[in-house]
Amino acid sequence: MARIFDVIEYANEMNDEIVHRFPETGIGDYRIGSQVIVRESQNAVFFRDGNALDVFKAGRHTIATANIPKLIDFIGKAFNDRTPFPAEVYFVSMKEFASKKWGTPQPIIVRNPNMGLGVALLQGFGTYSFQVKDAQQFVTQIVGTTGTYRTSEIEERLRTMLLSKLQDVLGETAAKNSVPEMIGLTEEIGAAVRAKAKDDFDAIGLVLKTFYVGNLKPSDKSAQELRDMGMLDMQTYTQLQAADAMRDAAQNEGGGAGLTAGIGAGMGIGNLMGQALQGGMQGGSSGGSATMPDIMTPAEAAKFMKVTEDDILDAIKDGSLKAKKVGKAFRISKDNLEAFMNS
Repeated sequence: MARIFDVIEYANEMNDEIVHRFPETGIGDYRIGSQVIVRESQNAVFFRDGNALDVFKAGRHTIATANIPKLIDFIGKAFNDRTPFPAEVYFVSMKEFASKKWGTPQPIIVRNPNMGLGVALLQGFGTYSFQVKDAQQFVTQIVGTTGTYRTSEIEERLRTMLLSKLQDVLGETAAKNSVPEMIGLTEEIGAAVRAKAKDDFDAIGLVLKTFYVGNLKPSDKSAQELRDMGMLDMQTYTQLQAADAMRDAAQNEGGGAGLTAGIGAGMGIGNLMGQALQGGMQGGSSGGSATMPDIMTPAEAAKFMKVTEDDILDAIKDGSLKAKKVGKAFRISKDNLEAFMNS
């Protein structure tokens, strides 16, 4: 025999629960005249046959056709007012869920004209908070018939929405500000993300209360990772690799963090690397290094540039490095190699 409920309440703090269905499984049997007790931080949505009949705010409520007029359509005049009827009540937490974390799993690409590579790769992280704005809409749009719906079940969806808006905001901000200026505009960027996300949150019955940018910085992607992302042409990639090798050799034999760390900021680093490499080649005799011959094989050119032979061959194939083909082999002049580095 089904249990008949005369008092419906969920006395729980709901720290990580957004919605709790009563009962969690099956259908509850309620009477006209039953009491619904809603806590201060809750709303309760009353459902029957998949239809939301009413939303109760904080307080004690009596189930009656007077405050839920649609009930009479389901129960019918042939039934005594005390006859049990099946329904469900969804208790919805209306408090703010704060200190939720967000971060950029991959760098966000923004334009950075007239500086370095002309683009910047930015990474950031911070926190956000949200709150249920419309309990009935949230239950019908998101929760469905789930017995318990926790914050962890929607956080990935919210982060995806927020990162999409953040990418838009960074692109718009980069059109008016340089990357160093953008890094100092975290409060403005956060406010812009909140404004852009409003409609998306409204659509599922939520409100984005806060969005804080804790840190915004250039990506520490290496030259190889940038090339894999399609961000670098062969010539720039070769310059960055060569500059890395020169810097490492000057500092210590074991190397260290790549000179290309932080390249996303685009602080004229491409030009500096080309100049550094050119200076290293021209000053080879005074520093005790081997003198560059007038004619070189790809392997010899790669040795001077401290890159792989395949990198040199790729540069020849894409036309950025001029070379003479003799039979099946390539020969590179000193002038062409230096022109390649200075282009």
